Amino acid sequence: MGAAGQFKNIKLAEQVDGVYPPLEPSIAINKKNPKNIVAGVVLDRAIYTNDGGATWATTKLESPYGVYGDPAVISDAKGHFYFFHLADPSKQGRSNDEWLDRIVCQKSTDGGKTWSTGASIGHNPPKDQDKEWPAVHPRKQYIYTTWTQFDKYGLEDPNCHSNIMFSKSTNAGKKWSTPVQINQNPGDCIDDDNTAEGAVPAVDEAGRVYVAWANQGNIYFDRSFDGGSTWLTNDLLIAKQEGGWAMDIPGIMRSNGMPVLMIDNSKGRLSGSLYLVWADQRNGTDDTDIWFMRSTNGGDMWTQPMRINQDGPGKHQFFPWIAVDQGTGYIYIVYYDRRAYDDLQTDVYMAYSTDGGSSFKEVKISENPFIPTETKFFGDYNNIDAHKGVITPIWTRMDNGRTSVWTSVIVDSELLK
Repeated sequence: MGAAGQFKNIKLAEQVDGVYPPLEPSIAINKKNPKNIVAGVVLDRAIYTNDGGATWATTKLESPYGVYGDPAVISDAKGHFYFFHLADPSKQGRSNDEWLDRIVCQKSTDGGKTWSTGASIGHNPPKDQDKEWPAVHPRKQYIYTTWTQFDKYGLEDPNCHSNIMFSKSTNAGKKWSTPVQINQNPGDCIDDDNTAEGAVPAVDEAGRVYVAWANQGNIYFDRSFDGGSTWLTNDLLIAKQEGGWAMDIPGIMRSNGMPVLMIDNSKGRLSGSLYLVWADQRNGTDDTDIWFMRSTNGGDMWTQPMRINQDGPGKHQFFPWIAVDQGTGYIYIVYYDRRAYDDLQTDVYMAYSTDGGSSFKEVKISENPFIPTETKFFGDYNNIDAHKGVITPIWTRMDNGRTSVWTSVIVDSELLK
């Protein structure tokens, strides 16, 4: 186990009165220049460095479609960045029917300093578009995204459905294809365990697209071998998510354990392997765990779920995210961890594997614990990226009810020594 302070923690954003608190961070390393790293933070901030994390600058995104959270940042092979987020064209939030009327993708070609006004994805009124995540083709400027379409977000009517949608751009994010629904089993609209949500795509060198999501205590998987034009006629149920994706964690207003899917596109022997990580409470509501599975044949067969956190029973590990360094094939998973405490004190850990997920080691990366406040929203996810031996976990802290966003720029040679 790593000792506290082993990795320098860098504060990227902190709560300021009168501004929406920073949370739900996303991060991406420039595929052309690993010293250029861009983070996205709720609601509308991009925070970037050009010197490997020594100094950072912040810019505010603006779009005629509005900028309303769920930031997801990714870099393509040319080193351009894409910042995906939800929409709020009226700038009136939930009180206006236009809220969540599409997914938006803004692009930066200068390392995160300036951004396009944004491309519209999935505009389909009066339906609501929520919880998107992107992927990029390993070599081409093809960009892909999946998300949840709600007939009406939050409606408890049993005839109100949630479905998983897919769209792609073949011209570097300028224009997006007409969305297609890829799931067979709809969820409800409540934004809870029985909602189809948390879709994350992964794309291989041949342009094959793989997607996993959660719904009704199950993790489903779908794939397209023609770049997203056609999909399986039936969703594959690949894992049980015991207790569902929305779980109760003491001190956390809400905690999502939705699945995250990644693929190994390295030149190594495990190239093409699919990796899936999620959290659930199969071991009890007082014992949330992080789980991992692997498929080496395109999702037909999966290994049995393996528990990532190697502690005793009765402690909470939650909010996992996974990254694969496509140079080395090494896997990195970030998550919150309470193994060292009997109260709400929370650390941040990272697990890593150099053997394709057959085994993992864990290290604590936060310098000191924090204690969240249950009455304050904490966000729904953290994030991590890895490229050319640089690993950048990013997470939210909460101290005295106020959030801040932190990262650490880790070199794999330091981790693996």
